[in-house]
Formats: sequence, structure tokens, C-alpha cells
Amino acid sequence: MNKQICFLIAALFCVQMSFAQREVIDKVVAMVGGEIVLLSEVEEQNSLLKAQNPNLGEGLRCDIMDQLLSSKLLVNQAKLDSILVADEELEEQLNARIDRILSYMNGDLEQFEAYYGQTVTQVKEQFREDLRSQLLSERMRSQVLSGVNVTPSEVKNFFNQIPIDSLPYFSSEVEVGEIVYVPPVNAEERQKSITKLEGLREQITTSATTFEEAAKRFSDDGSARIGGDLGWAKRGKFVPEFEAAAYQLEPGEISQVIETEFGFHLIQLLERRGNTIRVRHILVRPEITDNDLELAKQHLDSVRTLIVNDSITFSIGVKRFGNEDVQSFNNDGRMMNPATGNTFYEVADLDPDVYFAVDTMKIGGITAPFPFASPSGETFYRIVQLQSRTLPHRANLQQDYNKIMLATKESKQNEFLSEWIQKRVASTYIQIDSRFQTCPNLAKWKEDGIAKP
Repeated sequence: MNKQICFLIAALFCVQMSFAQREVIDKVVAMVGGEIVLLSEVEEQNSLLKAQNPNLGEGLRCDIMDQLLSSKLLVNQAKLDSILVADEELEEQLNARIDRILSYMNGDLEQFEAYYGQTVTQVKEQFREDLRSQLLSERMRSQVLSGVNVTPSEVKNFFNQIPIDSLPYFSSEVEVGEIVYVPPVNAEERQKSITKLEGLREQITTSATTFEEAAKRFSDDGSARIGGDLGWAKRGKFVPEFEAAAYQLEPGEISQVIETEFGFHLIQLLERRGNTIRVRHILVRPEITDNDLELAKQHLDSVRTLIVNDSITFSIGVKRFGNEDVQSFNNDGRMMNPATGNTFYEVADLDPDVYFAVDTMKIGGITAPFPFASPSGETFYRIVQLQSRTLPHRANLQQDYNKIMLATKESKQNEFLSEWIQKRVASTYIQIDSRFQTCPNLAKWKEDGIAKP
């Protein structure tokens, strides 16, 4: 496993997960209200950051301690304010992180256990409360900063305070729109999936196999490795067709074959607690044939022809022919840059297929249909329109207002949070280990220069 993947895996839990190291060096090095900071937390983050950037200075531990103290103060206040993280939400977050880690390991459980020295269940239990604290901190921070906004005059003043020679230089950026088309399943493959699940249901109900074993062997879902178990969930977590069938079941009962946007399912209700259920399922995704893909390509090419001939606008094409489950559908087809939260991409940040399709295109041009892989690995088709392009330039309010506004808001939020922390420090029990007493950036956590109590 290369270093980059190791860093990604570590970041999913914000520590390097060195269990043996934690056992040896654990010591409480700070207290904030009822929350503690362990030396292992500092050292694990220090090791991870140093591995990513060996040139980080000696003050890194002081910076890490400052961040941990802020996080612990937010968690302490969240508990005082009775902010909660539901067990179901926590389980969902843990499962999502585990699934992402396993995806980097190609679903290899043996590799996972060798890397961490623990099973999936043990890792989840090890970090359950750490993750709960992380979510509480994020929730409290969002609540503290919820009222912080900026006005156009504040944006202008912020920009004017930046020295001209310090203004960032932005590369060329583009806005692109897309119409995504999902190849429909043909009748023959659809029936194959239904027949397969009906056969599995018969085997399970006659005790020829168990639901768990059938899920492990035949399910096309990531939950197959744990027998199809989807954990505890409240209403609203699953797509409507799946949820409607699941909530009609009695504990132990198995549904008939259910169709959703993901494919075909068998569902078994394991437990029910009020409005919360725990289910397992078997998912079979029908095969999309080469002929299905070719028909999808031809269909989308006809949509492109309508737009190019001005029979419809691109926006109408999105609404009439696009897939409503993709993010861009509700934004007139404009793709959102996940790194920035806006619709502008530096060309190098585009998916390679999109980049090469629009690199030499004129504004308003539309690509021919081309395939791409969906997040779940299925083949979809899309056409892409180049909607705008900026030349490389130094930052200015006319072209870069949204970016400057975000920077202004972030600066204002940081100031507001610092003021909030200072107010809470005065009324919160804080103790810092002597080894961190010389950190100049931790002075704000002390009263008259002396760490409390």
C-alpha cells in the first residue's frame, strides 16, 4: 500500500491508529472541563503530519495542542448545551469510514486486520467515542458560527487590505454543464435478476442456506462482507421503495423481490426499536449489456443534436432528459466543484475525460456523448457543455468575488471563534501539562499567564 493511501486511511479517523503506541505513551496532558487530551493524541497527529511534510517546525506539537484544546472546549460546551449525536448516526459514520478504508484495500478484510491488528468490529469500538467527540465538536462549531455572515462592504474592505503584491494569481478556470443519462436495463437482464433473487429466497426459506451466507456470496453491495447487515436506521435513510418494504416486515421475515434505483433486493428485518429498524439485504444489479450502452449513447447523441440545432436549450435538455439523481440536475446541469463548493474548476482539477473534451472547445460547445463511471462503478453516459472560461489573472473583485467572499467569511469566522473561546476559557476548568507551558500560542488558555487551576 503506497504512502498516499496510508495517509488517506489515517485521515478517516484523524489519527494514525497506532494502538501499540497509544498503550505505551498514554498520559493525560490537558483537561478542558470534563474533556481530556491524551499525549498519544498529540503524538499520533504529530507523526502523521511530519510524515506528510518532514519540514514542519518544532512548534508543531504546540499547534496540535492548541487545536485539540479548541476541539475539546467545543465538545465540553456541546455536552453542556445537551447537543447529541444519535447512535444510529454514529454507526452510519463509522460504517462509511470503514467502507472507504476497505475500498482502498480492494475489500480485503485480511489486509485490513493486518494493517490495524484488529477486526473491523474492534476498530469500530476503539474509535466510537473519538468519532462521537469529533461530530460533537463539528456540530458545536457550526452552531457557534451559524450567525456569522459578511456584507459586500466587508468583502471589499477585506480585499483592499491585501497588498497588491500579495494578491493570489488564479489559473484559467472553466464552468461546465452536463447532461447525464443512465442506460436502462433491458427486459431479459431484469428478469434474470428477479429469478436469481427468487431462487435465493426459496433456498433461505427452506433452510438450504442462511440469509447471511447468501448475502456474502451473491450480494452486489458493499455490505456483503458482513452478511448484508445495514445496521440501525430511522425512517428517511433508505430510498422510498426499500423503506416501504422494510417497515412492513416482522422480525425475521423476508420480503419479496423489491426494485429500487440500485437494482433488486431481498430484505430481512432483524430487529425493530420503535421507529428504528435493523435490516440486512441482498442486492443484485442487472447487467447492462454492450447493446444497452450503445442505445444509451445514441439516445444522448440525439439530445445533443436537439441542443446544437437550437430546438431546445441546454437547461431544458437537463430537465427533460437528464438523470435527476446527480448533483448537477438541480443546478441547470452546472457541475459543482467539491473542493471549492462553487461551479468553477481549474482545468487541471477536472476529470481527465472532461478536461480533454473541453480543453480546446469554444464557449457554448457541446461534446459528443462519452461514458464515465458512477460512484457505484456503473457505466453512465454524459454530454458536457463548456459554459465559461477565464484567462489566468491576478485576483480581482470583478472576476473572483465569490472566492474573496468565502475568504472574508472564513477570516471573520476565525475571529468570532477566537473571541468565543476566550469567553469560555474564563469560566472553564483548564489544566495543561508542564511540557506545554512554554508554547507561546497557548497563552490564551491561561489566566494571567498561568495555566488553570
